[in-house]
Amino acid sequence: MTEPPVISVLDDDPSIRLSLESLFASEGYDVRVFKSPQTFLAADRPDRAGCLVLDVRLRGSSGLSFQRELLRQGIAIPTIFITGHGDVPMSVAAMKAGAVEFLLKPYRDQELLDAVYKAVELDRRWRADAAELAELRSRFATLTQREREVMRLVVGGLLNKQTAARLQLSEVTVKAHRAQIMHKLRAASLAGLVRIADRIAGDAGRDGTDNTFV
Repeated sequence: MTEPPVISVLDDDPSIRLSLESLFASEGYDVRVFKSPQTFLAADRPDRAGCLVLDVRLRGSSGLSFQRELLRQGIAIPTIFITGHGDVPMSVAAMKAGAVEFLLKPYRDQELLDAVYKAVELDRRWRADAAELAELRSRFATLTQREREVMRLVVGGLLNKQTAARLQLSEVTVKAHRAQIMHKLRAASLAGLVRIADRIAGDAGRDGTDNTFV
């Protein structure tokens, strides 16, 4: 069976932690509760879909500043804010920083469960997207330098004859490189190859990985 999503609850009120742990566990989630940002950061996080339910007001800190710290550390986890002291500017700031939902107490259990379901599904999409990109990177890494040069020109719209002239190769050689590129990247068509190129180029530099074509 597939392991259940992990719901992390960060709240400095023990009664809230206990209540939310019971609620989420009753829905079959794997629930982890934390009393401070430090305990959350120090804990092992299973490599599974999930989300963070976070109180806006924490002792000596705030949920909003912790959300920013997570982003700074590159920890991508869909976040749901809960608070009894929310206001419009606060909710806007949270949503702009990527929060999935901002719930004011008292909220209905079903309202929170709906938000958690939405956050978990979002995390699943993020993970699938990351896995797909990692696979594309892996395939792209198998291209030779010459194949990358040919790919850059081909996806840029040049015909085989034009690419051959630009690289001082024969057209037959360009066709052979192009066939290898299509095979290695598993592209079924030129349009598919262009989409792959756009995907790789769009991600270039975000994490220091060199995905350039030359």
